[in-house]
Amino acid sequence: MQSSLSVVIPAYNEQARIPASLERVAAYLLSAPERPSEILIVNDGSTDRTVEVCRDLATRLAGDRLHIRVLDNPGYRGKGYSVRHGMTAAQYEWVLFTDADLSAPIEECDKLLAAVDGSTHQVAIGSRGLDRSLIGVRQPFFREAMGRVFNLAVRVVAGLPFADTQCGFKLFSLRAAREIFAVQTLDRFGFDVETLYLARKLGFGIAEVTVRWNDVEGTKVQALGGAAGNMIAVHNVVAASATVGLVGREGALIRKTIWPMFYYTIAAGLLGLLFCYVLFPHVF
Repeated sequence: MQSSLSVVIPAYNEQARIPASLERVAAYLLSAPERPSEILIVNDGSTDRTVEVCRDLATRLAGDRLHIRVLDNPGYRGKGYSVRHGMTAAQYEWVLFTDADLSAPIEECDKLLAAVDGSTHQVAIGSRGLDRSLIGVRQPFFREAMGRVFNLAVRVVAGLPFADTQCGFKLFSLRAAREIFAVQTLDRFGFDVETLYLARKLGFGIAEVTVRWNDVEGTKVQALGGAAGNMIAVHNVVAASATVGLVGREGALIRKTIWPMFYYTIAAGLLGLLFCYVLFPHVF
């Protein structure tokens, strides 16, 4: 029998595109006849008909091998909160979270499952950075450029060796999900970085896997605000961890070298953003 699978989908005002996404996810899960599965849609305070649409679809699509639940956040809390809510409510052996727009096709989950099958990895993350030829529809130039700058900052400050930390397509064993998200705290910007940082701190092996990906119109995050928020979140993640385990010579090294570099990077980045905004306002 194949490993059972939970799929967590954060949703905020997704009434227009959630029906097609749920149909596709359900078809994928049911294509494996011996795999028990569930879908958890986490409603993040939607003001449209997302909840009603999802509940109607759940009634129609669910069956003996596929359970569908709609979870409600206490108002609008952010994607990080939604993912944590879904991860801590999941019940099956492996837990995938994916964006509602299916930017990474749900079928790419096979690659993540293959990466952990028979290995010591407890986490597998989809990546756009390992092979960019698999990106079908690319992001606008500025957004993609800011993503690369942010990833460089993550490598320098948080010490994460991954080519892409932000892809919304990540798989966890149930044990890893419960341990990581029991201590994960960021509700909005930077929760991906915090999640991977904590996974490594807790000793979970992480496989980075190339996946197909397409930019989908309708993102809820603005490039300028998202970049600034993520940079601040990286600081918060590492600062919180430093109070727990980085003391003595290692802590002194961070205070004397990494933090000044971080602040200089933020200052230069903000000046660069301001310059770009003045000259090229149409790309924001």
